[in-house]
Amino acid sequence: MATYRDAGVDIEAGERAVELMKASIAKTSRPEVVGGIGGFAGLFNVSALKNYKQPLLATSTDGVGTKTEIARQMGIYDTIGEDLVAMVVDDLVVCGAEPLFMTDYIAVGKVIPERIAEIVKGIASGCVKANTALIGGETAEHPGLLKEDEFDIAGAATGVVDAPNLLSAQRVQVGDLLLAMPANGFHSNGYSLIRHILATKKLDLGHTYQELGRSLGEELLRPTQIYTRDCLVLIAALGEHLRTFAHVTGGGLAANTARVIPSHLTARFDRATWALPVATELLATLGGVQQVDYERTWNCGVGMVALIAPEQADLALATLAARGMHAWIAGEVTSQANPQGATLEGSHQAR
Repeated sequence: MATYRDAGVDIEAGERAVELMKASIAKTSRPEVVGGIGGFAGLFNVSALKNYKQPLLATSTDGVGTKTEIARQMGIYDTIGEDLVAMVVDDLVVCGAEPLFMTDYIAVGKVIPERIAEIVKGIASGCVKANTALIGGETAEHPGLLKEDEFDIAGAATGVVDAPNLLSAQRVQVGDLLLAMPANGFHSNGYSLIRHILATKKLDLGHTYQELGRSLGEELLRPTQIYTRDCLVLIAALGEHLRTFAHVTGGGLAANTARVIPSHLTARFDRATWALPVATELLATLGGVQQVDYERTWNCGVGMVALIAPEQADLALATLAARGMHAWIAGEVTSQANPQGATLEGSHQAR
C-alpha cells in the first residue's frame, strides 16, 4: 500500500515547520492584520485607506535567484529571507508606495522543519525592518524535482500610494541630482556570474580573504539592504522635490536608473564620487570580469538611487545621515539625450 510519505511528501514535517515559524511571523504583525496564519487566505483591514484621496494599490513579486545555492552550500538559512523581502518591498517604494503586507513561497526537495523555520525567520526579520506584515505563505515539497537539500523562495507584496503622490519618471527634470544609497554587498543579483567564477576558478567559500575580513561565503551571504523606511522618510522630508527612485537590481546601476529617466534626458553618474566595493573588485579580478560586464551585472556599491531637486541635496543627505546612512551625490540628470538613458563616466576613487 502506497502512502504520501512513500512518494516523498511528509505532511507531519510540514505541520511541524508551521509550528516552528509562528513566533517569527507574529513579530511582523501590524494593527491592520486580521487573524493569524493557517487559514486559506491572509486578511488585512484596509479601512485606513479611506483617508487617501485616491489610493492606488501597488504589487510586486520576486525571488532571490541563485543566491539560494550559496546559502545551501554554506548551510546558513536565516538570512536569505531578508534578501527576499528586500527584493519585493524595495520595488514597491520606488513608486512611493508603503508596503503593507506580503506572502512567501518556499519550494524544497524535502521538508526539514528546522530549516524551513530558519528561512521564515529571515523573511520575518526583513518584514520587521520594512514594517510589512507577513500574512501567509506556502511551503511546497517537490520530491523528484528538487534534491532533498535544494530549495527556492519567492514572495509577493502589496503596498499603497495616494495617486497625487505617485513617483514616476514624469517628475524627473533637468538638473535633478542622483543621490546614491550604499549597497550592503552584492545583494541578490548577479549570483549566476559569481557561481560561474567560483566553479571555474575553484574558489573555496570557506576561505578567508584578508581584503574582506571574512570568508568568501560570509561575504556573499550578506543580507540585501532594505531601503523602504529610508525612502519613506525621504519622501516625507522632501515632498514634491523627491522625484522618484531607482532600485538597483538585475542589470546594474545604469540600466535600472534608465528605467525612471524620460527619453529626452540622461542620468550621468560620476564614478569618481565613490570607490568600487572591495568584494566587487576582488571577484572581478579573480574571475577576469571586465568593467562593462560587472557594471551591468552587479550593483557596484549602489543599492538605491533617489532623484531629487538640487536645492534639497543638503536636506536629503542630512535626513539619511540621521538614520545612520552615508549617502552621497553621485551625478545629475542632463538634457543630453542618450539611447541608454543613463551612463557611468570617469574612474572610481582609489581606496
